[in-house]
Parts: sequence; structure tokens; C-alpha cells
Amino acid sequence: MADATAPQHTPLMRQYLGIKAEHPDILVFFRMGDFYELFYEDARRAAELLDITLTVRGESAGEPIPMSGVPVHAVEAYLARLIRKGESVAICEQIGDPATAKGPVERQVVRVVTPGTVSDEALLEERRDQLVAALAPDGDGWGLAWADVSGGRLAVMSLDDAEAAEAELARLRPAELLLPETIDAGPASGHHALRRRGDWLFDPAEAARQLAEQLGSRDLAGYGLADPGAETGAAGAVLDYLRHTQRGSLPHLRTLTVEDRSEAVLIDAASRRNLEIEQSLAGDDRHTLAALLDTSITPMGGRLLRRWLHRPLRDHAAVAERQAAVAALLEGGNYLPVREALAEVGDMERILTRVALRSARPRDLVRLGHALAALPGLRAAASAAGADLIHAQVEELADFSELATTLGSALAEPPPAWLRDGGAIAAGYDTELDELRRLTEDADGFLAELEADERERTGIPNLRLRHNRVHGYAIEVPRSASDRVPADYTRRQTLKAVERYVTDELEAFESRVVSARERGSARERALYEGLLDLINEQLPALQAAAAAVATLDALTTLAERAETLGWSRPALVETPGLWLDAGRHPVVEQAQAEPFVANDLALGGDQRMLVVTGPNMGGKSTWMRQAALIALLAHAGSYIPAEAARIGPLDRIFTRIGASDDLASGRSTFMVEMTETANILHHATDRSLVLLDEIGRGTSTFDGLALASAVAEELARRGALTLFATHYFELTALAEQLPGAANVHVRAREHGDSVIFLHRVETGPASRSYGLQVAALAGLPDPVLRAARQRLHELEARTAPADPAQPDLFAEPAPPSAPEPAPVPEPPHPAVEALREVDPDELTPRAALDLVYRLRREVE
Repeated sequence: MADATAPQHTPLMRQYLGIKAEHPDILVFFRMGDFYELFYEDARRAAELLDITLTVRGESAGEPIPMSGVPVHAVEAYLARLIRKGESVAICEQIGDPATAKGPVERQVVRVVTPGTVSDEALLEERRDQLVAALAPDGDGWGLAWADVSGGRLAVMSLDDAEAAEAELARLRPAELLLPETIDAGPASGHHALRRRGDWLFDPAEAARQLAEQLGSRDLAGYGLADPGAETGAAGAVLDYLRHTQRGSLPHLRTLTVEDRSEAVLIDAASRRNLEIEQSLAGDDRHTLAALLDTSITPMGGRLLRRWLHRPLRDHAAVAERQAAVAALLEGGNYLPVREALAEVGDMERILTRVALRSARPRDLVRLGHALAALPGLRAAASAAGADLIHAQVEELADFSELATTLGSALAEPPPAWLRDGGAIAAGYDTELDELRRLTEDADGFLAELEADERERTGIPNLRLRHNRVHGYAIEVPRSASDRVPADYTRRQTLKAVERYVTDELEAFESRVVSARERGSARERALYEGLLDLINEQLPALQAAAAAVATLDALTTLAERAETLGWSRPALVETPGLWLDAGRHPVVEQAQAEPFVANDLALGGDQRMLVVTGPNMGGKSTWMRQAALIALLAHAGSYIPAEAARIGPLDRIFTRIGASDDLASGRSTFMVEMTETANILHHATDRSLVLLDEIGRGTSTFDGLALASAVAEELARRGALTLFATHYFELTALAEQLPGAANVHVRAREHGDSVIFLHRVETGPASRSYGLQVAALAGLPDPVLRAARQRLHELEARTAPADPAQPDLFAEPAPPSAPEPAPVPEPPHPAVEALREVDPDELTPRAALDLVYRLRREVE
């Protein structure tokens, strides 16, 4: 029996609530005519997030129903804003025919738009991958999988521990992260778009079956996953999520890549942040390595270049292959015609994804046609550069001339924004469509002629012929003239000021026009679907060509940057180390107006640690970071900002630079510093590049000195390639105490009460820190500076003469100026005398225990 107190809803609202119940946690865009409407809490959230009007529609249980909406023609702009805020949206369309519907038109969710699964051009960042990832626990380790829906890539990786998972998530920066609903978040803690999914979706066995079905293979053995593990389960969860959001098949996901961490130079999350590869410490993308390097012609080339920067390779053979390609492109300016040909290609990769998902618009197909027409020219231009990697890409640029010709003749230019707007198929491509269009276009002339004839026949000068989407064509007459209408007029509708009529002739015309328009729209849709089918038949070859174009674009970008910025090709050697002649910081050099001071670096062989001293603002951090960035660029296959270089194999790059806290996790600045330092000490090897700046400054002087010294000793013991910057002058003694350690300093010159930074790195320790001079440059008030100078003089007056700048806290205590009288020795305790008479080797366990009890009694 129905609950008489339950709210009574209209059929339309019952339909909405049924659909909303299937998507309780995301916004539902409910199509109603020319608007997508939102109701109840969705309406309130949307009004706040999008700054749109909140209104009401009807009532429920005596309360008005909140409602807000966005126009269909502008929905992409609103979706883009929601996606950037991390929101997801279910798009609910009318799929039924309003003319035949009894009650509300049938509706259903046709796709779910989420931050990690978008493919629409307007919703994506052009030069960044938009990823959805999943983590699955595996004992102490984790299985990781991620997909780029818009690029058609799916990859997995097995991780040993949570730190490795955090590092990879920092590299990938997924827009969404899936996690089993019953496990602790672990390395996913704090992720801004964490999605909990059922544990069963991460089952490795079922995931392996689903993945094999998607990839069209018998099993996953050919992909290196013969024994499905946590990474397979994570991939299965990603695949299920994609199928759920896309509401259809995923024909463009055809391969699975198994990545191995040991193949890359590893960079942890903190080091990646400090190096400002793609995001600066200020949180923007200006003055970053990617911003400097990315002058790519196509968006997909820019995305690939960023993947190279985020995952530098350990394999010198693979790196040398990229270097050789860049050298061949530089020879004789070979890269220039390649870049000219690339200008006509555009973002093939994402267009092909939309074709596969059958969401491509007319403009996508027109751009694809242009791209395919440009491939022969690109192939010819690239073939002039003699390098194996380039030739491999040229071989992937198959002949698509027939498809390009078909698209060129089938599509109108300029194309409409949407297929529903009509006019996407070019005139002359299809005879049937042309005839139906002619019937529709002749309607305007017929109506104008009929309107003139009826005015003359009736003598009503302001008679009009009108069209309404609901009521169709009608003759509109002012009510004041209704007594003059002919007898063959049939009244269709009465309005406040006018009467609307139809005639047999007008109804016959309407039938022909409406039929022609509907059949024309249906014919155009069928022809368009045929073009999508034609492209999808060649999808694998087209995707391979797109990948080749992206690689050529990335390589020519590296060539252009090398020539424009004056970079050189580093020599790859088998001895771990970094030897640079006149190295420069790639980003700082371009950002500053004055000439950059280049410096050498010799780190490797018998010299594996450099203790770096010098004033603040003198350039220590810049010099250290440029070493890491040059090493990263070299292992990505790029030329580097140095006159010459020899670079050995690296397994990791660590940077501990700057101070920051993590208040959300309850960690102080010093705790963050120590956590990051601990990570370095646990993982650094003799092939790791370690940059440490001001270790131990977050605690007391003696604690900090002790920690810094111990950290340096441990890194020296491991043989890590280390740049160790410090203001503790006591640590310069490490050069004499540790094998492979040496001192360098950044030179500065004092001029009165100010300091001149020379930015020149020289051998030996610095003489002082110039802290007060730097403080003056920062604008500290004069009274504060005067008080600081007075305090400094007082401290220096207590300092040992051997070091006027700062006391050596690690030095042996100085002998007293006058000998003190020797203390009178006390007689030894009887227990001590008893112990001297005992031979431990002669004692039985029982005798030893008895002796302990006897001595204890004597002490008491």
C-alpha cells in the first residue's frame, strides 16, 4: 500500500528522480528542450559553482523544487568550469520522439563526464595528458594503472612500497584516482579527486579476462602479465570506470604498456617539485623546464615531450638514439621543413579518439582530412634526416591519400560546429541529399510568394506566414481583420492579438517540406556515420601515424631549442659522474636580463662530494639545480646548456632544497626536511645525484651540525654524487675527513656595507656568509641591522682567533691557559676490586648470576 504521506511527484520529476538515483554523487544535466536542467541539491551546487540563477519549478511535499539550468548550445563552457573544479556530470538526453511519447519523453544518461575521462576538445588542456589512475594494494607494495582516454593509452606498473607509489603519482598527476573502498588511502591520501570503487572491481583474475577481451588477445602473457597481480587488478578497475563513463565500447584502447621503474631515472615527489619541471614552486607553469622547452608545433608533440621530461631514461642506447635524431635534424637545418609540414597536422591523436568514441564533430573530421593530406609532405621532409629513430617514424606514416580525398570531398568548409546544425556534408557529395536540400531551400521562395498572394486575395496588408516548432506553418491574421478571412481558411490557434489559420495548400506544402527536412537530416547523419566507419576501419594505422607525428614533433622541438638556445650534445660515458664545462641553468638564463655566469662542475671518479659554501643570494641553489636539470635533460635525449659535458649513468636524482611545512599532515618544516632526507639516505646509491641545501638548519645549532655531518658521512660512504650546500663552515672540514669530498664556494665581494655577488664557483671554502649584507638588501630596518652588527661583534669577541667568522663547534676544546690542580683520586669501590679478581671465562652461568647478586648487595 502506497504511503499517503510520501511526496507526490509529476511524471517528469519521477523520471528525473529515477535517473538521479543511479548517479547520486554527481551532477545530473537533465535535458529539457533547449536547456539542461538541474534540480534539488544539484541545482543549489550548480548555482554556486557556476554562478547561475537558482529558481524553482513546481512543488514537492508543499515545498518549491530548486532548479537551475544551462543552455544546450553553451554546455561545453559550463562543463569545462565544472571539470576544472573536480566535478563530474551525467549527461541525460532525450532519446524518445516527443511526437509519439505518452507522458514524458524517454531520457537516459548517454555519457558521464569526469575530470579523468574527458575527450571533448573544449574540456581538455591542450598540452597535458588527462589521466585516470587506480591503485591496488599488494602486500607492502602497490599495483598502479593509468589510462589516457583522449590519447588511447593504457599502462601499468608494479611498485615496491608507498614511497614509490607517491613518486609515480607525482609524475603522472592523474585527474582522478580510483581506490578500493575498504582499504586505507596510503599513498593516495590527500589526492584531490579520489574515487572509491568496489573491491571486486580490482580482482586480478577478472581484470585479466576483461583486459584480454578489450585488447583482443587470448591472455596477457604477451604483455608480460602472465601471472595477474595487483597492477592487473588496477588496470581492470580503470577499464571498468572508462566503460561506465563512456557508455560504450573503447575501440581506441588497443595496447597495454607495462612500465618498469628500473628503466627510468627516478625522481621522488619532493625532488620533482624542487626541480620545477612542469610546475613552479609558486604553483604556475611559467619559468619551468617544460615551458622553456615546449615550442612544439602540435599539441600531441608537446604532450609527448612532457612525458620524456618526466621520465628520463637510464638506457644510454635509447638516449643516444634520440640524440642522434636531434643531431640529424640540426644538420643543414633539416628540422625546419619538418616543422613546416607539421603545422598542417594538428592534434590527430585526440581527433581519432573522438572518432572511435563516435563523438567527433564536423570540424574534427575536416581537420583530420587536412592532417592526412599533409602526411606525404611530412614524410618527404623527415626522410631527409638520416637517423634510425626518424626513419622508424617515417615508416609509420602510411599512405592515407584515398581517405584524405574522401574527407575532402565529403565535408563542407567551413564546417558547422555541430552535426545537428546541418550542412556538414558538402554539396555535390550525395545526389539524394542534394535533392532533399533543394526541396527545403525552395520553401523560402514558396512562402514569400504565397504570403504575397494571400495578402492580395484577402486585402489584409499585415497578413503574415509564420512557422512554429510546435504548431508548424500558419497564416497569421490580426484579430481585428478576422472577419475578412476567406472561407477556405481553417482556424488553428487563437492568441491574444492574432488568429492563426491553415489552408489545404499550406498543409500540403508543410508535409513536403517537413518530410524533406527530416529525410535530409537523416540522410546527412547516415553519410556522416559512414565517414566515421571509414576512419575506424583504419584506426590502428592512423593511431600509429599519430604517434609517429608526435615523436617527430618532439624531436624537431629539441633540435629547434638546441639551435636557438645554443645548447650542445653531451657525451654519454659509462663512469658514473657529471662533468660540465661552462654549464648554465636553462630556465634562469632565459628569464634574467643580464648575462648568465656559466660555471664548471666535476663530480665523479675520485671527487664524489662537493661541500658548497657562500652567501645567500650568491647562486648556490641555482648552480646545484642546473646540475640536476642538465642531467635530466641529457637522459631525456635533449641537448644541454653547457659548452661540453660528459654524463655517466644515473639511477636517481634527489633534491632537498628550500623549506616548507605540511600542516595538513601535522609535519613541521624540520620534520618535512628530515623525512625527505631519510628518503634520500634509504635509496641513494653510487649512481645517484644528490643535491642537499642547508640540512639541519631547522633545529638548534649543535643538533643541526651533528645531523648535517652525519648525513654527509653516510652519503660519502655510499659514494653518492653529492652537492652539499651549507652555511655551517665547520662542515668544510669534511673535505679533509671524507674520501672523495672537496670544497667549493660561490664567490662574492664586499663593498662597504654591501655585497656584490659574482656568481662564480671556485675551489675552496667561503670565508663568510655575508648574512647581514643580504639582510640589508632585503630591506631590514636600519635599527635592526645595527643591533645585529653589535650582537655579531659580541659573538665574534668570544670566538677562537683561528676562525674569526664563526666558532668551530666540532673542534677539540682548547687547553686551559693555566693548569688546574689535579684532583685527589678516590679509592675504588669494593665492588670494582671484586670484579678485577674475577675471570669471566671460568664462571658458570649459575656462578655469574650469583656474582651479580653479590655485587648488587655491595653497591647498595
